[in-house]
Amino acid sequence: MKLVFAGTPEVAVPALDALIASGRHEVAAVVTRPDAPAGRGRRLVASPVAERAAEAGIEVLKPVRPRDPAFLERLREIAPDCCPVVAYGALLPRAALDIPAHGWVNLHFSLLPAWRGAAPVQHALMAGDEITGAATFLIEEGLDSGPVYGTVTEEIRPTDTSGDLLTRLAFAGAGLLAATMDGIEDGTLKAVPQPAEGITLAPKITVEDAQVDWATPALRVDRVVRGCTPAPGAWTTFRGERLKIVQAVPVPERTDLTPGQLAVGKNSVHVGTGSYAVELLWVQAQGKKPMRAADWARGVRIAEGEHVGG
Repeated sequence: MKLVFAGTPEVAVPALDALIASGRHEVAAVVTRPDAPAGRGRRLVASPVAERAAEAGIEVLKPVRPRDPAFLERLREIAPDCCPVVAYGALLPRAALDIPAHGWVNLHFSLLPAWRGAAPVQHALMAGDEITGAATFLIEEGLDSGPVYGTVTEEIRPTDTSGDLLTRLAFAGAGLLAATMDGIEDGTLKAVPQPAEGITLAPKITVEDAQVDWATPALRVDRVVRGCTPAPGAWTTFRGERLKIVQAVPVPERTDLTPGQLAVGKNSVHVGTGSYAVELLWVQAQGKKPMRAADWARGVRIAEGEHVGG
């Protein structure tokens, strides 16, 4: 089939690579978000998908809005059979959805209908799910509500961050998306409506969502830290300034600390929660680089009885 691939961040690149390497399909063009400012100089930088497409000699389309007439006209000229999508980052209008004969097929990083929305991996981790996965589905105008072509499952490991899990899903999902394109082309794959039960929503995780509440149990703190790593990054406050929690682990045997209370050992920093303590392994003070929590504690000279988060 002739394909137009839509995607933007690094997590979409494995799927693009899989389609390019498939040998069965022609990736005629790539649709991605416009170049965005990045780095200290805030210079405009192309998306990872745009860079990979350019390396492969594929035409790159960067509409400000997918409803732009010039973009829609170019898409009609290309006349794709299907448009696979991975984390494109913009809503597709009906005028765009109607162009490819087989529609737009999205690779979503959850087992639909669970975790519909922008942050399925983060929400799965923060909810304490043990199993997640990826699904390919036909895009409709509703939020991730279209019929499903296929799924793959992935176990959530006890120490997974959202970055770890998303990386594995990106590669597993790439194979699923390529297989979905194959099945659509040869007519062996039909989309099945999602069940009406089991729908959960996964809106974008905000900076406010990533603030650690030390009054909650240690398992909840652990899930928030892992779910918000690497972005937007779990955080608390210390002496009135924001402190990012890069890595922490529960310490079930320590139950003598009140929520937010710090206890500094020779090579350890413990914080009390609503149940037992967690140990801070890596932190990042405001305006600083990430460092080992024990080194940070020595540098700021934590006094007995000091707290984080209040």
